[in-house]
Amino acid sequence: MKIVADRTRCEGHGMCEALAPNLFRVGDDGIVEPFADAIDESDRDLIQLAVDSCPVEALRLG
Repeated sequence: MKIVADRTRCEGHGMCEALAPNLFRVGDDGIVEPFADAIDESDRDLIQLAVDSCPVEALRLG
């Protein structure tokens, strides 16, 4: 599995970064940057929470 971030949808709310700062960062341009495309299975629940918490649905697991 991997994290897919739709940079055209992201509005920089930072929910993902607040929930999982070791996995997501909102860059200087205000757009999300996942730290890694591939995810470790142990982080799956946390990543799913971040995906579900995104107010503009800019994140998904692919």
